[in-house]
Amino acid sequence: MLGFRFKHFTPDKKSRFDELFKIFKQLITHTSGDVEEALNWFKELDKEYELTNEDYTYDDFVNDLKKLGYLKEKNDGKGGLAITPKTEQAIRENALEHIFGKLKKGSAGNHKTKFTGKNGEEISNDLRSYEFGDSPQSISMIESLKQAQINHGLDDFKLTENDLLVGEQEFKTQSSTVLMIDISHSMILYGEDRITPAKMVAMALAEMIKRRYPKDSLDIIVFGDDAWPIQLKDLPYLQVGPFHTNTVAGLELAISILRKKKSANKQIFMITDGKPSCIKENGQYYKNSFGLDRKIVNKCLTLAAACKRSKIDITTFMVASDNYLKSFIDQFTEANQGKAYYTGLKGLGEMIFRDYQNKKSRKL
Repeated sequence: MLGFRFKHFTPDKKSRFDELFKIFKQLITHTSGDVEEALNWFKELDKEYELTNEDYTYDDFVNDLKKLGYLKEKNDGKGGLAITPKTEQAIRENALEHIFGKLKKGSAGNHKTKFTGKNGEEISNDLRSYEFGDSPQSISMIESLKQAQINHGLDDFKLTENDLLVGEQEFKTQSSTVLMIDISHSMILYGEDRITPAKMVAMALAEMIKRRYPKDSLDIIVFGDDAWPIQLKDLPYLQVGPFHTNTVAGLELAISILRKKKSANKQIFMITDGKPSCIKENGQYYKNSFGLDRKIVNKCLTLAAACKRSKIDITTFMVASDNYLKSFIDQFTEANQGKAYYTGLKGLGEMIFRDYQNKKSRKL
């Protein structure tokens, strides 16, 4: 006799590990890659919410992290544990899923533009009348037959050249992006953690570009008193420092990077929560944390205008709501003819994703 045999479901260790690993990935991001601190937080959560049990203990979880290659022993002679490149990859994937949702890998990583014509790469939903020289493959036969029926009716049905409709073809182009992250002290001021969401956004954006637009380039730079580039693998360990905000140094470095790129589209995404308060002149720092210093502001506006002349778009994500800061960002955005979003930390990733996807390119 054929049939199904049912038995009591027993979850395996791997399923339990996956659930706990999701929590661990969040904790390791918040602790900037500090495994010991992340595990201490995990213990506290375990005590309060009973994450582990007799069947799968805290020690089982840590041992599995080691066996599966997510943790390794430090080689600095001091002992302790460190995360591995496999964990860094898992953190980026977690950030992508958390912020952007699950994305399927697309074609060869190009962005659609607003320009259409005869020599594009993909058929769009826009239709136009057939013109001499159009490729036969671009003719939409179903829509053309519908058009012929409208023009001639069923009794005298015929298909003529005037009935033919052609699907417009969309051009694609590559994009080069620099993501600027503010790591000044204000990013953790007043007890609000702003650097962790910024890191999450950077990791998610990098993973999204890698999957969907592999021909695009993404460079990540951080700016405090100075500005410097960081590698993707450095993101989990990124921390805020006792810095002022040298927006000028960040912009200068971003411009220098983008000038070397051959892409038609060049753009800067800047995540910041504070006003520019520092510049460097003749090897000396000039700092002013009180109000908006005209000397510093003018330098920022000059660079914004220079980016416009170089056809580099700047999109600013301002995670602050002070009116006088909004006034500065308004001036900055006008000088560049770019865009600005005044936002809290919630929804920051979704906005950057949407802006990246919808970025309109120039005619080649």
